[in-house]
Amino acid sequence: MPIRKGSFGNEPFRSHCETVERIVVTVSADEWAAIDQLLSTPDANAGVLTQLRGRFAHLSWTRCDASDVIEAPFRSYRRFDVHLLNSADHCSHITDDLALATGIILAMRDAAR
Repeated sequence: MPIRKGSFGNEPFRSHCETVERIVVTVSADEWAAIDQLLSTPDANAGVLTQLRGRFAHLSWTRCDASDVIEAPFRSYRRFDVHLLNSADHCSHITDDLALATGIILAMRDAAR
């Protein structure tokens, strides 16, 4: 790969783009057990998202209305439907495979359901 002097000082730069390896972090079974426990509590409400984001900051978290997601949920709770998000291949999509999940969508619904 050719290297030449940059136009801003004496630092070399590469003359073409490099491929950057992307690290994909998925949801482990232990993490899912903890997430499931938090969402299973009778008083779980919209505030639980703050707890989940703090505890599992390496995951992508999205909250929306349940009517915004047409796919069947991975799990359902009193106030939430949970959908797993796979964003590993530059194109996000819903998955039902926990081993492929890089994020979680909390689809909030009416508790009366």
